[in-house]
This record gives sequence, C-alpha cells and structure tokens, in this order.
Amino acid sequence: MPDSWAVEPVSSATSIEWTEVTWNPTTGCDQISPGCDNCYALTLAKRLKAMGQAKYQRDGDPRTSGPGFGVSVHENALTEPLRWRKPRKVFVNSMSDVGHARVPTAFVARIFATMALAPRHQFQLLTKRPRRLRHMLNSQEFVDAVWAEMERLSADDAVPLARRARETVRQRVANCNTLSPWPLRNVWIGTSIESDEYCWRAEEIRLLPAAVRFLSLEPLLGPLPSLNLTGIDWVIVGGESGPNHRPLDLDWVRDIRDRCGRSSTALFFKQVGGRTPKIGGRLLDGQTWDEFPHEVRPA
Repeated sequence: MPDSWAVEPVSSATSIEWTEVTWNPTTGCDQISPGCDNCYALTLAKRLKAMGQAKYQRDGDPRTSGPGFGVSVHENALTEPLRWRKPRKVFVNSMSDVGHARVPTAFVARIFATMALAPRHQFQLLTKRPRRLRHMLNSQEFVDAVWAEMERLSADDAVPLARRARETVRQRVANCNTLSPWPLRNVWIGTSIESDEYCWRAEEIRLLPAAVRFLSLEPLLGPLPSLNLTGIDWVIVGGESGPNHRPLDLDWVRDIRDRCGRSSTALFFKQVGGRTPKIGGRLLDGQTWDEFPHEVRPA
C-alpha cells in the first residue's frame, strides 16, 4: 500500500497515481468479490484502530470485514472539501464504498451536495456496488434531497463555503431555479471490475447519470472478453500488490489497451504489481499510459 496512507486523517494526500487527495466521509466496508481478497483498506483500518484513530474504532463482521472496518459515517468530514481553495482531483471514500447498503441514502445525498458546492474540484467516486448507486442517482427523490442539503449548507454561515457559491445557491433558491445541473459536472463515477464475471457492473455505470464514467480494472485477475466499453470515458488498469498478490498477465492489459484505442476511451495503466506497488513498474511495451478523460486532461 502507498506509504502516504500510513496515517488517515479527514483528508489525506496520496501517492495513488490517478488522483491527488482522498476524502473519506464514510469508512468501512465488506468483502463481496475476489477483488476484495487482499483489500489494502481492510489491512490499514486494523492498523489505524490500533493507533487510536477515532474513525476506525467500529469493528466489522469478521467474516467479511475486520477490526476498525465497520461501516461508519463521519459528519465532521462532510464539508472538508469546501475548505480547499486549490482545485484538486479527489478520490471519494478510498476507505469505504458509498454504494454500501449501510451508508444511508440521506448521507449519500449530503456527500453529493458537498461535491456540488465545490465545483473547482473533480471528485472521483468508485464503487463495487453500482446497482444501488444507479437507483439513487436516477431517483428524483434523491436529487431533491441533494438540492435541499445544498440549500441548508448555503444558509449555514459556519460552513466554510465560498461566498460566490453561497450567493449562487441563495439566488437560485429565491428564483425557484434548478440549483445545479444534474448530473454534477465535476463528479466522475466508476466501478471496479476484477474478472469477466463482474463485467455486468459496467452496464450499471452506463445506466446512471454521470459527467464522466470510468472503470477501475484493479486488481485485474483475468482477461475480460465480455467487457463493453461503450459509454465509458476512462479505464484504469492495474495489477495487485502485497505479499499475497496474484500475478498480472500483460496480455490481458494489451487487449484492454487495444480496445480502449478503438473506442476512444482514455487509458491509465497504474502498475504491473508485485510484492510492493512499485516493484513491477508501470511500463506496458516500453510505454507509460497516463491518459485522463479528454475534457479534464491535465494541462
């Protein structure tokens, strides 16, 4: 796991190559598929609990989770991105899954309200439970809850909200206008796929409203002949790391690279993997692949 995850405060700079900072308004999860077998977050949560980190004191089910990794929501973390003035790429819930059934829908709406009020940031939300997220994001009741939370936050002078954002919300509420475009233009939504059995998750992503739709094929555990990249803007591929890592066959990656090229899908090859994240390097046939979706490609 990256060294920068040794201590996990409300937000944390990270060495994850495709993002800049992590934000964890929820923590904890449960294993649901083979890609979870060597979960870095599960291991890290146990360490953070032993260190006395307040966010990691609830234990999860030992059959699917572990010490410090029980699903928890953190009110004090919700508005943290509103304090950041410099635009950032933000990985949402690196230590959890916003699609988890035990994360209340109302709290997910509050997460989306925060993201709506921080348009200078690009939020990258990744889930292994895209079906629940699809149902939420396609629900008018959920969208209304997001707008209601935006209105509440804009009326709270204690919230570290930029003056322009606060005034924009107040004016639109006063004029009975839509508070913000939907889907949110600064929110990327993705799902993890580790083997061909789970390619159905990509279909769920295609069916939900998102400005950018992406797939994280990490850890990639086998070829993905059933993968359909229609409507997918970005693909991250990576091998597994750690003492129990499962090996990556670069031919699996080559196939994905070629299909990304045919579909004009941006490709980010994160790592070959091995005992440590860096040991296998990041080269595929002598080249690094650091592509981002076109409209948000770094200057």
